[in-house]
Amino acid sequence: MNDSTQDVQDSLRRLRVCFVGLGNLPALAPEYARLGSGGAELQQTLVAKALAKRGLEVSMVVADHGQPDQASWSGIKTFKAYAPNAGIPVIRFIHPRWTALWAALTEADADIYYVSCAGVLVWQVALFARIFRRKTVFRVASDSDCDPRKLLVALWRDRKLYRYGLRAFDIVLAQTQRQRDLLIRNFDRDSRIVAPMAEPAGRRLAFHERTIDVLWVANLRPLKRPELLLALAERLPAMNFHIVGGCYGAQDYFEEVKHKAAALPNVRLHGAVPYADVAGLVERARLLVNTSETEGFPNTYLQAWSHGAPVVTFIDPDEVISREGLGRAVRDFGQMLSAVHELLTNADLWSAMSRRCAEYVAACHGNTALDPYVDALLSLRTAADIR
Repeated sequence: MNDSTQDVQDSLRRLRVCFVGLGNLPALAPEYARLGSGGAELQQTLVAKALAKRGLEVSMVVADHGQPDQASWSGIKTFKAYAPNAGIPVIRFIHPRWTALWAALTEADADIYYVSCAGVLVWQVALFARIFRRKTVFRVASDSDCDPRKLLVALWRDRKLYRYGLRAFDIVLAQTQRQRDLLIRNFDRDSRIVAPMAEPAGRRLAFHERTIDVLWVANLRPLKRPELLLALAERLPAMNFHIVGGCYGAQDYFEEVKHKAAALPNVRLHGAVPYADVAGLVERARLLVNTSETEGFPNTYLQAWSHGAPVVTFIDPDEVISREGLGRAVRDFGQMLSAVHELLTNADLWSAMSRRCAEYVAACHGNTALDPYVDALLSLRTAADIR
């Protein structure tokens, strides 16, 4: 190890980073996986684990699900904020939620606080950091975080506070050039591009060894448009389709999709499946199909590619699918239907694409993908900024 590398390692070991994600516990702790988590929570957890392995002191502020306070998983100490249903509407914004959050942030006593996803949490952490002279990193979770007209934030108050908080963060990380352009255009906010992290895959099965033709993985809500997958299943009765996803705040819609899926003999609806168990389904899948109307850089793409499953989708982050040959990026339902049929009936084409998928993830989203995160954190570490 040369002197420069040793200096970096020494700086990392002195750095304390706290990931603030109230939904992170199910992604971090296997015994809470049944509660479910999304892509932003998974990415925070993957980055946090990788940083802990690099020698940083890493903590998390998470929701209170009854776990012991300051419990640790994978070398990451957790601090409880508040229960998901805590407090009386209106006044709970202040107490117990804001007060409990700040108590947990104080207890974590980090140098840098790291947040993902648009919402009031961004402003709350920014204000805490400003008062207590700490540093902050915000990572974009979806394209919707970069467009005030498409924010997935219900309250007008929280949308405004998110805007204020975004301006105050020291560093913003985007996943794609598109997100970086949107941030500049809509928020006058510059950002650095970092690749999402992927977990190493297990086996990469051959075409004939796989038993699931098409896999769809997402929360069952209108934004994800699972009805388009059901339309594909109707048009391709010889293929089998598996849907993975739980109901998060859209019970009527979930029941409607469930009813339609039950009427199709070639469709299986699994419901909510813990992330760790989704890998077993992805391993068996020939294709991942994504029908969402907006995304960032979905974790499901990375999980599929790492197992050698091409992706057919309307959303191609920075044209990586088209450029690297990792599936098919389509413009409409007709093109999606044709792409799915082509890839499921041409084993040679699929096999070449499957190999490219696995090679791409290993090269671009493995251990080296952590380096830009480390560079961003170290850029905040100066004698004047960090205690």
